[in-house]
Amino acid sequence: MFKKGVPDKPQSFTLTAEGTPGEACTLSLSGRLALENLERLLAEAGALFEGRRPSAVRVDLSRVDYMDSAGALFIGRLRTLAAARSIPLDLAGLGEDARRILSLVESRSAPAVTKAAAVKPEGFFPKVAETAESLLEAFADLMTFVGEVVLALLHSLFHPRSVRWNAVLFYMRRAGVEGLPVVGLISLLLGLIMAFMASLQLRQFGANIYVASLVSISIVRELGPIMTAILVAGRSGSAFAAEIGTMMVNEEVDALTTMGFDPVKFLVIPKVIAALVVVPVLTLYADLLGVLGGLIVGVTGLDITVHAYMTQTIKSIRIFDINASMFKAMCFSLLISGIVCYRGFQVRGGAEAVGAAATSAVVSAIFLIIVADSAFAIMLHYIRP
Repeated sequence: MFKKGVPDKPQSFTLTAEGTPGEACTLSLSGRLALENLERLLAEAGALFEGRRPSAVRVDLSRVDYMDSAGALFIGRLRTLAAARSIPLDLAGLGEDARRILSLVESRSAPAVTKAAAVKPEGFFPKVAETAESLLEAFADLMTFVGEVVLALLHSLFHPRSVRWNAVLFYMRRAGVEGLPVVGLISLLLGLIMAFMASLQLRQFGANIYVASLVSISIVRELGPIMTAILVAGRSGSAFAAEIGTMMVNEEVDALTTMGFDPVKFLVIPKVIAALVVVPVLTLYADLLGVLGGLIVGVTGLDITVHAYMTQTIKSIRIFDINASMFKAMCFSLLISGIVCYRGFQVRGGAEAVGAAATSAVVSAIFLIIVADSAFAIMLHYIRP
């Protein structure tokens, strides 16, 4: 916050206008430009533009004692009112600290204000053009965010002391250790179901032993990585997006920027590193539990010995399959952590926007996981030895 000395008790503000109506006027502000005065400030400013209809406005801020982010939003509102009426507006008496907080707040609020004030086009083709433009803007923002994350990861690689390792361990526990029960249970049940359904068909041909091959190949190559990634996206990805979204609503991200911290390095990198570590481990854990589920059905329902089942499983799985499973899990972890953090930084508004961002983050992550898994399925088919 910009302060010239914080008073012991909140003081009111004074807004005076000098000049002839219809001509250039000077708007002098003094006292507190703070949240408790924001509503009155906006009302008086609106009355000024409507009543005087000035040809130009000069805003004198030299006697302002206190300005917070709400005061900066008020200045931005003055600029919006003046721009809507094509009135030149000049700021005077603005210190360096005040300029910094103004640029910070206006950079966050300007896109939302512009979109809200824009008139929606009529007709099919203008709407298509507007949709295409918004998609291009969203893609450009996403690519900018991806570039910032890549640069931050490279910086962390060469400067490991800059990483908040306590936060990394915290997110590893939240996304990994606390996710073991649900990942293990679902993987075990998935192996049971696959083995049971496969046995209904294979036993007709006396090929019960191939249940082990079917379960192991499908779990290790496809279902283990993709189911683990979907569970992590639904369980931990939504929490990551909601955490960053809440910080955006409470202006904590802006505070980090004002204090000189890079939000990407401070908030995103610990989550990305934690996901890179725990998702492959969870995937390997899910593969083992899936095979165990098939083993239970094979031993109890198909009269296959444990040794025979495990021998057939080991024959069916190659080192390449396990390495491919781990590689896919790492790629999925990058997709999950990246997209959910990006959705979190997009939050504007209140609690409802946080919930919408968490939902959007999970849906986007699951969609990208499935698309990436489809690409991997085709690619690995041709490069598998």
